[in-house]
Amino acid sequence: MKDRLPHEKGFHVSWDQIHRDGRALAWRLDGHGPDGGPWKAVVGITRGGLVPAMIVARELDIRIVDTISVKSYNHQAQTAPKVIKAPQASIMGDGSGILIVDDLVDTGKTLELVRALYPKAHFATVYAKPSGRPMVDTYITEVSQDTWIFFPWDMALQYVEPYRGKD
Repeated sequence: MKDRLPHEKGFHVSWDQIHRDGRALAWRLDGHGPDGGPWKAVVGITRGGLVPAMIVARELDIRIVDTISVKSYNHQAQTAPKVIKAPQASIMGDGSGILIVDDLVDTGKTLELVRALYPKAHFATVYAKPSGRPMVDTYITEVSQDTWIFFPWDMALQYVEPYRGKD
C-alpha cells in the first residue's frame, strides 16, 4: 500500500451537506441546555465553527452569538493553539449554559485549550476524528484520523477536463 498525501483520502462536504449536518447538530442539542432548557449563548470557534454556530443558533432560536478565535494552523502545518480573540467575558463565566461550536475536532488541541478556559461549557462539533473525540460532548459524524475534510468555504468550483479527453 502506498502512502497517501492528506488530500488523497478526502471527505468532500458541500454547502448543502454542512447545512444538513448543522441542523442535525442543533436537533441533537435541543433541550439539553441548563436544566434541560435552552442554551444561554452560542460561541463559534473561528473560522470553521462560524457556519455551524450560525445554523445551530438559528435552529435553536439563540440570539446571543459570539466568537472565540483560536489560531492552530497555518497553511503548512499545525501549530500550538493560542487564543487571539476571546468572547465577551460577561457572557462566558465558567461556560455554564454556553454552547461552543466548531466544524471539526481533529487532534483535540484547540478544544483542549478552550475547555480549559470554559470548563462547564458544552462542546459540539459537526465532525470528529478519533484523536479529538474525547474533547467534544456532541458531534454528528466521525471520520478516520487520516481523512482530510474539504469544507465548502475552502473550495472553489473549476472546470475539469472529461475523463476521456476533449473531443
